[in-house]
Amino acid sequence: MLSHHLTPAPTPTARTLVLAPSLGTTPALWEPQLPALAAHFNVLRWDLPGHGNSPAWAPPPPPTLETLAALLLDLLEELRMDTFSYAGISLGGAVGTWLAAHHPDRVESLALLCTSARFGPPEPWLERADTVRTKGIGEVADSAPNRWFTPAFDAPEHLVADHHRVDPESYAACCEILAGLDLRPELARVTAPTLVIAGRDDMATPPSHARELADGIRDAQLLELPRAAHLANLEQPEAVTDALLSHFIRTRPDLLGRVGEATRRAVLGNAHVDRAATRTTPFTARFQDFITRYAWGEIWGNGTLDRRTRSVITLTALVAGGHKDELALHVQGALRNGLSPDEIAEVLLQCAVYCSVPAANSAFATAERAITEYAADADQKDS
Repeated sequence: MLSHHLTPAPTPTARTLVLAPSLGTTPALWEPQLPALAAHFNVLRWDLPGHGNSPAWAPPPPPTLETLAALLLDLLEELRMDTFSYAGISLGGAVGTWLAAHHPDRVESLALLCTSARFGPPEPWLERADTVRTKGIGEVADSAPNRWFTPAFDAPEHLVADHHRVDPESYAACCEILAGLDLRPELARVTAPTLVIAGRDDMATPPSHARELADGIRDAQLLELPRAAHLANLEQPEAVTDALLSHFIRTRPDLLGRVGEATRRAVLGNAHVDRAATRTTPFTARFQDFITRYAWGEIWGNGTLDRRTRSVITLTALVAGGHKDELALHVQGALRNGLSPDEIAEVLLQCAVYCSVPAANSAFATAERAITEYAADADQKDS
């Protein structure tokens, strides 16, 4: 039986979301996304055979993706998880593709990260399998960060340490699965709503592999992330988290309000959202529900643009519309989203060129007051 980690959602009626790792990693790979996803789903993370706490694996030759997927299906049966959403990285993504193609009644929604329908020619994978069988896992583990990350990113030490503890025979069997894998003829069988995420600097599964998945799976959405390689969820954690939430929530409209509430609080602050809730009347209740679900759930909660970019767009629109109160609120939201006062000033200068100098003049005064108030509130909290 595969080892696993189950993180329950705070609500008893939450659905299941399965998170699958890549070759050489453990469920710790998903730690940046876990808090946000576990707020809405019962999150099941699992270890590949011989990885983490899963026992070593000696499948009958030749090992196949189906034999690996069967281990996961056994675990899901044991946990009585009939239907689930699924997100997987690399080999874990291939398992999800196979499950969605062969068990469409069980996979509600699918996210494929830095993975492929065919992981290139078999020879490099067979050579790697031979290497770990004859020399152990050390050489492959030491070189993993070069495959996983862009040169500018510092590989987490615990991730490399986890790789060093992988059982060599189990790792070799997984390499042999990747060597013989070709899911291209089966992509048309996938009916679950699917999001494909690629790192533009991924050498293991380049963006062309992601485009092949997105083209082969009907109505699949494709997101390419800059400054990210094979483990894009670690190099671009916020973008991946937002994209996954947006994708999985779209397939569960009942969750839009909760996602919108969380996003609204993250950008505008708890104090503002609490005041808005207190002032809500029967007359304004539908409007508050609308902006929470649509503006903050569907739009701000969509991971296609990061929150910094959305703040820049929002500031520009508010300056153009002359909405001073909303501008002050979103200047502070922009600060929470990581913009500096200098960057906000640059946005307003751009507005002076394209909106009008009088509009920017008024906006600078409003923004300066909002920035001062934000700094004062931060100082008060620190004191």
